[in-house]
Amino acid sequence: KTAAFTIAILQQLTAEKNRKVSAGSPRALIVTPTRELAIQIGESFSTYGKFTNITNTVIFGGVKQGNQTRILQEGVDVLVATPGRLLDLMNQGYVSLRNVGWSVLDEADRMLDMGFIHDVRKIIAKLPPKRQSLFFSATMPPEIVELSKKILGNPARVTIQPEMTTAEKVKQSICFAEKADKPALLTHVLRENHDKATLVFTRTKHGADKITRFLKKAGITSNAIHGNKSQTARQIALENIKKGYTKVLIATDIAARGIDIDDLQLVINYDLPNIAETYVHRIGRTGRAGADGQAISFCDKEERAYLKDIQKLIKQTIPEAKIQYTREITNKESSASQEESRTPRNFREALPSKINHRKKTGKPGKIPDHLQSRLAVKKTENKELNSKGEVIRPRRIIRLKKN
Repeated sequence: KTAAFTIAILQQLTAEKNRKVSAGSPRALIVTPTRELAIQIGESFSTYGKFTNITNTVIFGGVKQGNQTRILQEGVDVLVATPGRLLDLMNQGYVSLRNVGWSVLDEADRMLDMGFIHDVRKIIAKLPPKRQSLFFSATMPPEIVELSKKILGNPARVTIQPEMTTAEKVKQSICFAEKADKPALLTHVLRENHDKATLVFTRTKHGADKITRFLKKAGITSNAIHGNKSQTARQIALENIKKGYTKVLIATDIAARGIDIDDLQLVINYDLPNIAETYVHRIGRTGRAGADGQAISFCDKEERAYLKDIQKLIKQTIPEAKIQYTREITNKESSASQEESRTPRNFREALPSKINHRKKTGKPGKIPDHLQSRLAVKKTENKELNSKGEVIRPRRIIRLKKN
């Protein structure tokens, strides 16, 4: 897909006579939702245009703008940008779209999911009316169809229908497990597939960090990639798995959208996505360009409804995988168990499980026999300890109010 518009734009720019590079005014603009995808597209332009004199740069948020504005002032042919940083630099006067002859909106449906549609509309309003526009989207919800009508004029629509869908190409399996057992299950699967580059998906940023921490305790090196990570950390994480320095990458859906990792052999859905289409995007990270791919999904009781929606969408039943694993007792659970064993059982059973402390009307009743005996024992113990000069702190204080 990236090659489809990259090579076409390079061809058009190369054929353009009297092409001039103006400061802050590119001839081609590509807008994409995430930093990683923007960098990936920029690398594609550099690779495919290696033997041309066509220049490109990438701008995105999360880093200082100094280097980006310096390159823009020198002038570039192609600008790849995320919506927020592009609008920011436009408002500061560093970018002008008056000379754009080719505009590309990539991953349009993800723009909608991430709340960038309003920014995209502002960018479109600044584009010259005479231009060629390309619009890419994996799905076409009503909002995206409406947006495409505003961007495009009498467009040619191309729908790619592969011979085999993603769900058919990738070997899929489902593992049913309690939520508390997922860490042990993930650790087991990763150890069994230690030689495979693996992408683990989770629904939340906090969940991604949590997985990284417990894998580290299990002796498995991994990196997390999500919106709260700095751009530097995200790039290091991607480079580590692409170059084989690490085998495991933990990611949220937004951060991983559009990422292309060569020889990614395994995708693990630690959390099932609550949107069925997202499942297809996730497992589509593996089994690319004719290679074999495998996807393993963990499903707890609360996620059964998500699984039903996914199977309905892909029109197949995902086979269940029976995986034998041992749940490791955490330090917290172990210490809690030890503390429980140290607590005197006769003390826990000395008092009834429920005592009614509400004030009753009418004539007060006498103190119950089991409480009288308990109080008598405590008085005797306190007298003996006081005579020895020792002080005891009561484990439980019972106050009896008189009417």
